[in-house]
Amino acid sequence: MRIGVPKEVKVHEYRVGLVPGGAQVLVRDGHTVFVQAGAGLGCGITDEAYEAVGCTMLQTADEVWAAAEMIIKVKEPLAEEYGRIQRKQTIYTYFHLAAVPELAPVLLEKEVTAIAYETIQLPDGSLPLLQPMSEVAGRMSIQVGARCLEKEYGGRGVLLGGVPGVPQAKVVIVGGGTVGTEAAKVAVGMGARVTVLDVNVNRLRYLDDIFQNRLQTVYSNPQTLLEEVSAADLVIGSVLIPGARAPKLVSEAVIRQMLPGSVVVDVAVDQGGCFETCRPTTHSNPTYTVHGVVHYCVTNMPGAVSRTSTYALTNVTIRYARALAGKGPEEAARTDKALSLGFNTFGGHVTYEAVARDLELGYRSLESLLK
Repeated sequence: MRIGVPKEVKVHEYRVGLVPGGAQVLVRDGHTVFVQAGAGLGCGITDEAYEAVGCTMLQTADEVWAAAEMIIKVKEPLAEEYGRIQRKQTIYTYFHLAAVPELAPVLLEKEVTAIAYETIQLPDGSLPLLQPMSEVAGRMSIQVGARCLEKEYGGRGVLLGGVPGVPQAKVVIVGGGTVGTEAAKVAVGMGARVTVLDVNVNRLRYLDDIFQNRLQTVYSNPQTLLEEVSAADLVIGSVLIPGARAPKLVSEAVIRQMLPGSVVVDVAVDQGGCFETCRPTTHSNPTYTVHGVVHYCVTNMPGAVSRTSTYALTNVTIRYARALAGKGPEEAARTDKALSLGFNTFGGHVTYEAVARDLELGYRSLESLLK
């Protein structure tokens, strides 16, 4: 198969879809890998490193997209890339289609096989291709939140861990999944007072066990959400429904009751955000203020630590990339249920039910189309 790796075009997105080690595996499998010149420079990977493992370097994105049967990316295609997408091409990347309604019609019109990293799901419910970026974003959320709490950045002027004689900051994490757990690790490690809210009692029980009373777990309902969030210095939003828009759990009314200069970090912004006042931002202009509350809503947080993120991502994407290239998308889907759940569009149809529902588009099961 002819595989293309273009340079990412999202603002301040420094990651790349494939590292040389992953490309080498695909080349040894007998595939041709085209890489756009400079695609890896944002995470310290030179063109020479790709050439050394057998990749073919092309100068422009147009050349890469035109040459490839399958594109491996990090972020969803942006408007400037829509014209480069080839009919019936396979694109393997993070799509988050429910939050980007303008993209789906392009994929359907061109009959693109869109395989979303974020919806590949194992039988135990885990999301193996989302997990490493969730780990990165969860840990980063506390770093950026701590910085935003500084007065210079519009915050309350509060040190997360406090000092002797002065209380620590109160950190509230909405959602106890991978992002929430990683955020809790860093927040607890920095000495903050941490509360995690979730509706899954078993998850709360697990967190209580592993943190051994170093944080507080609270069952989430409208009343406890209001009480905890309104008293917080820093709130992390980390709620995820695979493929679907994130629920707006924290309303504008609750934001109004927060402390002036407090901070919210919405890690769910890729899926529309779980704060009602959320709107997407970029690394170049990451924050804005609503009702005196600083909002950090960058849609590609892991892009700031591009080298760590890129290598962590290829570690988990390469297995499925090999299956897609070696067997072809249709046969790979037939033989791997987890991978088949990654198919968001195929043959001009939306094949992921949550995406179809949120975008109000027709749904066809992948199974019916493969028959």
